[in-house]
Amino acid sequence: MDELKQEKFLGIALMICGAIFFTIYPLSLIWPSGWQWHSGHGQYYLQMICGVYAVLGVHFIAAARNPSEHRSLISFTIWSSIAHAGIMAMQAIYDRQETGHLLGDVPALLLVATVLWYLSSARQPRPVGVASR
Repeated sequence: MDELKQEKFLGIALMICGAIFFTIYPLSLIWPSGWQWHSGHGQYYLQMICGVYAVLGVHFIAAARNPSEHRSLISFTIWSSIAHAGIMAMQAIYDRQETGHLLGDVPALLLVATVLWYLSSARQPRPVGVASR
């Protein structure tokens, strides 16, 4: 895929992810066992995490216009999504009441990280002397 097409698809992915980040609260109401942690502090935690993802969603939608200028935001999202999914997966395996997350938000975060990584990886600077794909 050429860089121009990849940039376009990355912009579309950022728009879609940004919009989806606004649906975390409704998803947690529709499918609580897959999107809402039951131990902890109930609605306070849910409100905090939904606020963080809503802000990220706004920034993703803004970044969709010119993704190459927002590499650090994309990189942060890739790595923080992997870390977040890994921690949640371990906690869901440990706490059998939370296993629904292994089919809900854990794979969703890994999907976001994978799509963003794939669509942004070709434009990352390469060291001198390293051949491109």
